[in-house]
Amino acid sequence: MSLTKAKLVSSDGGGTIEFMFNPTQLKFSQRISLNKNEGARTGRGLPKVNFAHPQPCTLSIGDIILDTYEEGSNKSVLPYIKQFEKAVNFLEQGSEKDKRPPTYVFTWGNYQYIRCFVTDLAYTLTMFLPDGTPVRAKLDLTLEEIDESTSQPGMSTPSNPDRLGGGR
Repeated sequence: MSLTKAKLVSSDGGGTIEFMFNPTQLKFSQRISLNKNEGARTGRGLPKVNFAHPQPCTLSIGDIILDTYEEGSNKSVLPYIKQFEKAVNFLEQGSEKDKRPPTYVFTWGNYQYIRCFVTDLAYTLTMFLPDGTPVRAKLDLTLEEIDESTSQPGMSTPSNPDRLGGGR
């Protein structure tokens, strides 16, 4: 069995981002919005609560490894980080004032987990060559669902590619 890389596949014509190393865990979370009526109280003195709607599902992927040192090429890891940065620095890519962030489908093998955009990116440079060239980094991503997710916490397993139109 060959190794299949995790990817953020562009949904809107941008570039697909392939992970150098696959994640070790995927953390899904989802909340429900509540409307609290402070004026109306329950018998125990708590505010009455009305359920509004579910929030979008979020997927957090931590400790994504980027490493060019093992290649022995003395190549910086920064170009790989720039691919992820384009997902959050999208306004620099065009002049349109109301441009929206690029959208992706997070895929890994035959599974498409979530149609999303990147809401949070953090990285740490962890190894340098003697001349200061960064050759290793850890990256953390938070992805937020933009429409019906194919997998949500506590529900069935992720779908196969046919569910979201088969794009990989």
